[in-house]
Amino acid sequence: MSNFRVVAAVALAACCAWAGSVGGDAKRGEQLFQSEQCIQCHSVNGRGGGIAPDLAKRIDRDYTPAVMTSLMWNHAPAMWEAMKKQNITRPVLDDDAAADLFAYFVSARYFEKRGDAGRGKAVFTSKHCAECHGITSSSFPGAPPVAKWESLADPLVLAQQMWNHGGAMRQAFAQKKLAWSRLTSQELTDLLVYLQNLPETKEIATNFLFPPSEPGEKLFVSKGCSNCHNGKWDTQLRNQTLTDIAVDMWNHHFSMKQPPPQLSQEEMRQIIGYIWARQYFHGDGNVERGKKVFVEKNCGKCHNDPSSGAPKLAKGKAAYSDITMVAVLWQHGPHMLDMMTQRKIAWPRFTAQQMTDLIAYLNSL
Repeated sequence: MSNFRVVAAVALAACCAWAGSVGGDAKRGEQLFQSEQCIQCHSVNGRGGGIAPDLAKRIDRDYTPAVMTSLMWNHAPAMWEAMKKQNITRPVLDDDAAADLFAYFVSARYFEKRGDAGRGKAVFTSKHCAECHGITSSSFPGAPPVAKWESLADPLVLAQQMWNHGGAMRQAFAQKKLAWSRLTSQELTDLLVYLQNLPETKEIATNFLFPPSEPGEKLFVSKGCSNCHNGKWDTQLRNQTLTDIAVDMWNHHFSMKQPPPQLSQEEMRQIIGYIWARQYFHGDGNVERGKKVFVEKNCGKCHNDPSSGAPKLAKGKAAYSDITMVAVLWQHGPHMLDMMTQRKIAWPRFTAQQMTDLIAYLNSL
C-alpha cells in the first residue's frame, strides 16, 4: 500500500468521529498553538509572530468556523512552504487537536464580531451596570465588582451568569424603579471589550471548553427547556456566537412566566455543547451544491479513481464538520498536494459557503 493510501486511510478513519462527540479545550489549544510552532508565524491578540495575520484581529471574515476552515485549506500550500523554509516540523492534527484549536480561537474571540471599548464604556453606564457593579468594589449588596467576574475569562461562564442572575437583577431593577435593560449582541460585545481591557482585568487569562454534546441533550429535557423550545430552535441558533447566546438568555428572562432553573457551570457547558456547538460547527450546507463543488474542484479525479491511491468516499458512518476537515487537511494534505502536482491538478480553493456545501455532500454519502 502506498504512503498516500496509508495516510489517507488514517485521515478518513479519523473523520468517523462526529464533531459533536469531540470536546475542545482552549488551554490545550493554546499549548498546541505554541508547541506546534504556529505562533512562530501567527499571533493571537498581538502575541506571536508577525509573518502571518493575527488570528484574533482579522476583519475580512463573517464569523463562522467555515471561514477559518476554508482559509486554512486555501493557504495550506503556502503555509507548508513557509514552514519548510523555517525548518518547522509540520503538525499532524487529529480531531481532538483540531477541536482544541477551535476552542482556543473561540476563547480569543476570533469568531466574535468586533467590539469597541468606547461604546462599551457608554453601555456600562447607560444600561445602569455601574450603579451596582464597581470595578474593584461595589456599593450594592450582592453585586460583585467587575474585577471578580469569572465571566470575563470564559464565554460559557458569561452565559451561565447572565442566566442565573437574571432573576436577582430584575429584583434590583425593580427596587431602583428602573426598566429592564435589554441588550443587543453588539452592546454586549462592546461591553466585554471595555471590561476586559481595564487595568484591573486585562491580565485575566481567557479560557473556553466545550464538552461532548450527548449529556447536554438529557439536561435540556430534565431542566424543562424542551417544554417550550422545540422544533425550530436548532435552525434559529445557526451560526450564533456565544455572545449572541448570552444576550438571548439575558433578554429571555423578561418574557419567562416561571422562574428559570439555576444552572451550574458544568450544566451550562453541557447544554451549550448540545444547543450551540453542534449547530456552530455544522453549517447549513446544501447537498446538491456540495456535489457540484466536489466535481468543479476536481475532487473526483482522485477519489473516484482507484489508480490514484486516494480513498473512495463510499457510504459509511463518517460525519464531517469544519473540525474534522481541518484534521484531514493536516493529516494527509501534503501527500494530496504531491499527488495533485504529479497529476497536474490545481490545489482546490474554497469559499466558506463552498466548504459548508462540500461538507454537507460528504455527509450525504
